Amino acid sequence: MVRQKKVNSEKSTREKNHKNANIFDANSCCQGSTCELYSTIKNEMMSESSWVNKILLVIICISLWIFHFKYLNTLFENDRHFSHLADFEREMTYRTEMGLYYSYYKTIINAETFAKGVQQIMNDNVTEYGHTINTLNRFNLYSEVLLAPLYRLFTAYTKQWKIRTQDCYWINRGEGLEPVESCEGIGNPHYFYIYGAFVFAGSTLPSIYIIGYLIGNGHLGGIISAAAYIFNHGEATRAQWTPPLRETFAYPVFLAQMAVITYVLKYRPTKWTFFATVFLNTLFMLFWQFAQFALSTQLASIYVAYVLEYVSTNTLKPLVRSFVASFIFSIGLLFGNRMLLSSLFFGSIVALSIALILRPLFNRIRFRPVYIILHLVVYLGVIFGTKFIVAKLLDIRDDDHVYDILRSKFTDFANFHTQLYTCAAEFDFLTMEYVSKVFYTGLIPFAVISLILILAMLFSWECNWVVFFNRSVSHANHGKPFAELVYHFVQLILFAIMAGMIMRLKLFLTPELCVMTVVMLNKHFMYVALQFRPHKYRIPLAIAILSLMAYRGHENIRHQLSIHGEYSNPEQESLFTWINENTKPNSVFAGSMPVMANLKLSTERPIVNHPHYEHEEIRERTLKVYSMYSRKPLNQVYQTLKAMKIDYYVFQPHSCTGRHPKPNCTYVEMWDMIDSENREKESVCDIVGAAMTTRNYDLLKPFRYVYSSRSYIVFQL
Repeated sequence: MVRQKKVNSEKSTREKNHKNANIFDANSCCQGSTCELYSTIKNEMMSESSWVNKILLVIICISLWIFHFKYLNTLFENDRHFSHLADFEREMTYRTEMGLYYSYYKTIINAETFAKGVQQIMNDNVTEYGHTINTLNRFNLYSEVLLAPLYRLFTAYTKQWKIRTQDCYWINRGEGLEPVESCEGIGNPHYFYIYGAFVFAGSTLPSIYIIGYLIGNGHLGGIISAAAYIFNHGEATRAQWTPPLRETFAYPVFLAQMAVITYVLKYRPTKWTFFATVFLNTLFMLFWQFAQFALSTQLASIYVAYVLEYVSTNTLKPLVRSFVASFIFSIGLLFGNRMLLSSLFFGSIVALSIALILRPLFNRIRFRPVYIILHLVVYLGVIFGTKFIVAKLLDIRDDDHVYDILRSKFTDFANFHTQLYTCAAEFDFLTMEYVSKVFYTGLIPFAVISLILILAMLFSWECNWVVFFNRSVSHANHGKPFAELVYHFVQLILFAIMAGMIMRLKLFLTPELCVMTVVMLNKHFMYVALQFRPHKYRIPLAIAILSLMAYRGHENIRHQLSIHGEYSNPEQESLFTWINENTKPNSVFAGSMPVMANLKLSTERPIVNHPHYEHEEIRERTLKVYSMYSRKPLNQVYQTLKAMKIDYYVFQPHSCTGRHPKPNCTYVEMWDMIDSENREKESVCDIVGAAMTTRNYDLLKPFRYVYSSRSYIVFQL
């Protein structure tokens, strides 16, 4: 009876003091003297949120942001020698889809007005010649739409006030190449774009610090997390090498959103956290087509914490509302993006909403295993049911390739499209090289210790006979302490699964490992959950962790800073020069996806295919274009390309002769997989090789050879 009165008293206190409503709510897991510690810890946490501490946190975050921006810029300059390149060379450095994204920024800044530039990219008949597409709907270009008007305003005002924003000089390139003019400074469109990308990417470090601060319960946690990120920088991001990629703009936004979610789960939802979540979620989805998958894992992680009753109903409801609002805004601004409509994220929102509606019904269940299983069945059933229904009703198959890729990894299924992905190293399984690198910097060992500590708490609180099998219905909606740790526990597992299947997704895993290294520094967690007082050991422990990380981490930093290169691609430069001088501005080109993106950017010629593969029709177009590397009869290939109204085809001989460490990963082998009818015939590659070797160009008819170099052959149709 005494303990029950104590609990009721705490419940009353919680209802009166909304500011700390979600920190340490009374619940059935509170045992013995543990409950008596709550008020003391609340007071300590209040002192941590004092205005002095907030000012210090802001100063640290701004400093880290500036440092990371400069660090990224230094690595980028070292790698490309970007400051010594002409603008046309800078365009060529944006390989594959990077060139495609930058081309829209270039279109907007060169348009007569910003509005006309946006109208151009919304009615684009150059990217997929023969079709007029809304690129804002298809390509997540809002980062370019954001930077382009800023550049236009910046140049307008600096010209008006006669402010010098760039320095130009002539560069002697040697090797028989003509000198070029190179302009350096924020007034140059390339520098403005790159700086804009690094402003976004630079924010990852302060976000890591904030999450570490919240998980580690103080600045020691933030310091360790931020240091871990820098020590493992090469495994955490590729923004320094590929600034225009969608992840450069989008992932930092997601990390900032994760910081807000962590705050909400640790303390409570407020108006500012609601609007921050809506804004950051919307921005994330506008910037990257992959956002839906990341947000799906986040909702799943929050839902698990909710089912285990660590997240209260009062916390979950505003979170779900914020996700619903951001989804509606994103769908509107992306003009009804089909891939987002049929996404797992939309299904997750529906599932969570239904779970909340059914809460009174579920809450009657006292037998915990049934309660948990029923929640999971409803959640998964609604997600996949919603996706299936929406996809069938609207005939959406744009994301089929994603599931085909996953299917190909665990079965012998393969087709041309899956091979284009899985033959690339970044879409392979996570390598032991990565595991070794993050192990020796301490990420894996300390993260595993953190997982074990959280598991120990879960077993201690949830797995005794009474608590596990008998829910306390009266406390079911109150939440429990350390919801943010349970959320990050599940989130880390899901990110590890994602990265394990597709190595490119390690950009989600590595930062999560960084923030999870500091759980043992959370004195409140160690004190309440594990009955251990770490106060005397926090600083020595932090120093020990930092020292162990720095032993290998400083070598990683030195290695990154030692990478020096200088971009030069005279063959591609010659190709684009020939195209500009010898073809009409409306001539239509086709070829490999990476080259087409650069060709569109540098020559502004119409193309029929490109590297943005997240659309069913472009995958079918690409298959037709790549028939030049098949064994189909030459005349049949010609007719296929001619039907697409292609004028010129850029053929790459090395795609015929190149070796690949994986089976069925050359273009000819990919075609042999799906075109068994022609498998024994001579390939187009063989015909082109024979014609170029013997100079008997009649072998190429009906194609007409018009240009060749070591890397490129151009055929006219």
